[in-house]
Amino acid sequence: MNLKGKHLIDPNDFTLEELDQIFKVAQDMEKHPKKYSEICKSKILATLFYEPSTRTRLSFESAMLRMGGNILGFADATTSSVSKGESVADTVRVVSGYADIIVMRHPKEGAPLLSSEYSSVPVINGGDGGHQHPTQTLTDLLTIKNLKGKIDDNKVALCGDLKYGRTVHSLIKTLARYKNMSFYLVSPPQLKLPTYIKEFVKNEYNAEIFETSYLEEVINEVDILYMTRIQRERFFNEEDYLKLKNSYILTRDKIKDAKEDMLIMHPLPRVNEIDYSVDDDKRAVYFKQAQYGVYVRMSLMAHLLGVV
Repeated sequence: MNLKGKHLIDPNDFTLEELDQIFKVAQDMEKHPKKYSEICKSKILATLFYEPSTRTRLSFESAMLRMGGNILGFADATTSSVSKGESVADTVRVVSGYADIIVMRHPKEGAPLLSSEYSSVPVINGGDGGHQHPTQTLTDLLTIKNLKGKIDDNKVALCGDLKYGRTVHSLIKTLARYKNMSFYLVSPPQLKLPTYIKEFVKNEYNAEIFETSYLEEVINEVDILYMTRIQRERFFNEEDYLKLKNSYILTRDKIKDAKEDMLIMHPLPRVNEIDYSVDDDKRAVYFKQAQYGVYVRMSLMAHLLGVV
């Protein structure tokens, strides 16, 4: 299986076998970090973040540094040549001559895909607008695989902003490819999952989907509860955001009758959708989830660079 030179724009760019290979190496990287500590020596990662990010950018940088590589890039588009009017295509053409692999976050859907057409090195989509976040999906899948022992046969509740939440869009399209998956979509009516994604999941993979606005209706049935924040930056006006921002707040009382082995996941950052009192519950795995993100990004970059 050779992924050298490939781009990752959408999780469906990879087969399930290729994803499984990435997870196997990520698991080995976690167990034997020294074995991989110099495999990217002399390699350079460029981080082109046109939109603010803390976790994703630092996770990628940590991943590359743990493999002995180097990093360059920007975390604020206003400090780059974008402020002078340079196009994304031109930026990528230049940077692909400076680096061996590029990760890009951009507020506009499709920017990483466009970049991949102009880049001579692998491009990883680090999140594009409200569209996709494939490496968060890899993180989520590795978390489920590690803590549940399998990805198949799970009932998954996705709760919060399902309209703008790109992590949910990527995750449900990928989870639907596994066997016997059921999805419970929990959101306010204004923030439902886009119809085209629901139709894709149903038509392509025959996945079961249930929709509700009430988390209480499903929380005791599911194996995985995936909470998301209301995406303030995607709203056109503040008033609409303020009406919806506290739609769901998970508390210890709300999970007291949930399954003992249910996973409570969140892509982070959280705002107020999970009360801090939940953090001590053994089912709350969102900080462990963030940690797994480093290993899966290590494995992903190592595969695209052809060093494993």
